[in-house]
Formats: sequence, C-alpha cells, structure tokens
Amino acid sequence: MKNLIKMKGDASHRKFFRKKNNIKSSIIVYSKKEKFKNLLIYDAINQILNKNKILAPSLINEEYNKNYIEIQDFGNETIFNKLSKNNTNKFHYFKKIINLLIKIQSIKNRNVMNFKNKNYTIPKYDRRILFKEANLFCDWYVKKNLLKARRNKFSRKFKIIIKKLILNLKLKNDFFVHRDFHVSNLMIIKNKIGLIDSQDALIGNKAYDLASLVDDVRFKTSKSFKKKVFDLYVKKQKKIDIKKFKNDFEILSILRNLKIIGIFTRLAFRDGKKKYLRLIPYTWRLIELRINENKVFDDLKILLNQNFRGKFNAN
Repeated sequence: MKNLIKMKGDASHRKFFRKKNNIKSSIIVYSKKEKFKNLLIYDAINQILNKNKILAPSLINEEYNKNYIEIQDFGNETIFNKLSKNNTNKFHYFKKIINLLIKIQSIKNRNVMNFKNKNYTIPKYDRRILFKEANLFCDWYVKKNLLKARRNKFSRKFKIIIKKLILNLKLKNDFFVHRDFHVSNLMIIKNKIGLIDSQDALIGNKAYDLASLVDDVRFKTSKSFKKKVFDLYVKKQKKIDIKKFKNDFEILSILRNLKIIGIFTRLAFRDGKKKYLRLIPYTWRLIELRINENKVFDDLKILLNQNFRGKFNAN
C-alpha cells in the first residue's frame, strides 16, 4: 500500500501506519496475531463509544481477511504529551478527564453489530479474569527474580492472598471499564478528548478506570495530586459509598500494578521490548503507596517484604 508512514508501536501485537493523501490522513491498524480482539472487537467498542457521544476512531474501511482495518486519524497530541510540558495546568486536564470517565461509566448499551454483521456483547470483568491477570506477576516477574524452590512457595501463598483480595471487592460489576484508561490513551482533538486503545473493554467495577488513571505507571504525580483527583471524582458522584469505593479502588490499583509488573517483564523477555523494564521501579512505588492504606493488604505486604526487599520497600 502506498503513502504509508510507520508509526510508533505500543505494547500490543498491532502495527500502526499513517496513510496520507492530499486531502486527509487515516490510520491503518495491522494485526495478524489476536486480530479478532485488535481489529473486530476494537471497532465494535469504538462504535459503542461513538453512539454514546464519546470520541473514538471511526471505521473507514476493513480488510479483515488481509489483517487490517483503516480508521479515523486522531493525530499525535496525547494528553500525556500535553501534561509533560512544564507550564501545563495538570488539574485543568484531569477535571476534563474525570468528566469523560463519568460519561463513559453512564454507558448502558453493551451490544453492537460488528463489521462482520455479528452481534458483539461486552463481557463481564469477573473474578476469574482478575485472578488470571494478577497471576501474570508470578508467571513472569517471579519466575525471573526468584529461585525455583522459593518461587513455588511464593506462588502458592500469593494465589491464596489474591483470591482473598478479590473476594473483598464490594462493588458490583456493572459499569463500562476501558481497562487502560490513562493519559497516554487520551487524545486532544479540537479541544475535545478522544479515547483510543479500547479493545480490552469489559463490564466491571466502577473503581477500576479511576485506579488506572490516578495510579498511572507511565505518568508520575504526587500523593497529594492523586488525592485531589480521587476526591474530585467522588465529589461528582451522587450516590456512592465512599468506604466501599475506596476499598475497591485500593485493591484494584494493587492488582492492576502487580499485573503490569508481570506484563512489562513479559514484554522485555518474550518480545524483546526492554524499554518497559524502566517503568517497573515506579510501579513498585505505587503498590507501596496503596498497601499501607488498608489492613486487607497485611498478608500481601509481609509476603512481598520477605521476597522482594530492595525492590519493594513498604514499612
């Protein structure tokens, strides 16, 4: 295909190309591996978002048999880029993001016809998925950092603790969850915010996307700033049990960041994407930040202190 410019990739199996002509540009998303999720489901979720007046890339053309789709080009200006500039009023943008998140969480319709004319319903983010994701920490990071005898003992205890944490979640799984809701996946389009990378969306816990945004492993913010964003979200909720919500926020933040350490290790050693290793120390700091806020984490804190002292340093 002519006039294609290869774009910077991400953590997925997809490849992105910008297609340019004299009038406008579009994005080619190529995915041979996991193409059902990366192409068909991605467009289905984008359709649902657009129907709910949330900006997501619209489909221009599909060549599913050739492993690609052509979608709307949102440009290059992510909110991450904007916030990385020193003179940016960060909270100004986070206020807009919180409004967007609340709008996303108001989505009720979860069914859509995909471009193959088949019905797609967004699945539930159930306990089984949460457990499997957290266990990526054992599958990859623990495997690389502990000797076999110690590793097996750690994994047994870890799985028991994770199951208990998941059972301690209080809120229902009945909200649209993007699952990768952070400033690198939010684009600025003519003073509006567009959402990308939505192919992993599920119906789950209301606290998950806020945890993803506030405890973002790629974008460092102070503890006071995190609290300010959390409080803003809570203030905008008409009916919310703050104690239950905070409990779930903390549990999901830790589960997500354990998963991320596992994924970053996998990306480095399986896929040769070593750059993700440099994000792991800050991911540990985020786990430390939340682990002291709730007695429910006491067993996990002891286990991590026993096995990863130096990398993990919670008192």
